[in-house]
Amino acid sequence: RYLSLPSLRRNGYYNDICAYYAIFYISLMNTLIENATFVCLDTETTGLTPDTGGKICEVALLASRAQKRIASYGTLINPQVFIMPDVIAIHGITNEMVQDKPVFKDIAPKIRELLEGNVLICHNADFDTKFLRHEFEQIGQSMPNCTILDTLKYARLHGHFKRNRLGLIAQELGVSSQGWHRAMADTIMTEKIFYYFLFKFKDMGARTLQDLFNLQNRRCL
Repeated sequence: RYLSLPSLRRNGYYNDICAYYAIFYISLMNTLIENATFVCLDTETTGLTPDTGGKICEVALLASRAQKRIASYGTLINPQVFIMPDVIAIHGITNEMVQDKPVFKDIAPKIRELLEGNVLICHNADFDTKFLRHEFEQIGQSMPNCTILDTLKYARLHGHFKRNRLGLIAQELGVSSQGWHRAMADTIMTEKIFYYFLFKFKDMGARTLQDLFNLQNRRCL
């Protein structure tokens, strides 16, 4: 069972949990790049933010280690809210497409299995992780423990693209952007963009996850 922070405080476990997470974080960040599991993820949603009732209606994840695929998962999700026509115009996911699909609670264990202890890669991670945290909170669980890397931050700081939107970066790199704004297509693009930067950073001397984390906010190691 996954407990909330208030319940941990009430039961006297909060300090122990914080110490565990600190040790977990330090250990993970010292992981060599070739030993890390990278999980690229994209969500499609019913709105711009969960603060105004937005929900996830599609998710896709691709996990790899040492450039080899080890897991793949994608599904439509019944958001249990109405998808407005202006949102459907963006990603093409209709209310009929999701009405018989699983709700988030049903697929949460699979997402946790893929993310727990690994490295989450998103393009504009603030968007996807805000929705993920909200969905987990709604079912009484915490977000899986993972380090988060953002290809949008990499693009802004280390790229020289005309624009930093996912599909446009993919096109500049010669990667297909077909299916842009659907979760699996966007996850595939994110993965290819991430590995483009990963090879670049390794040439710069990056060796650990800490190096990759730092390069989100600075131009050199």
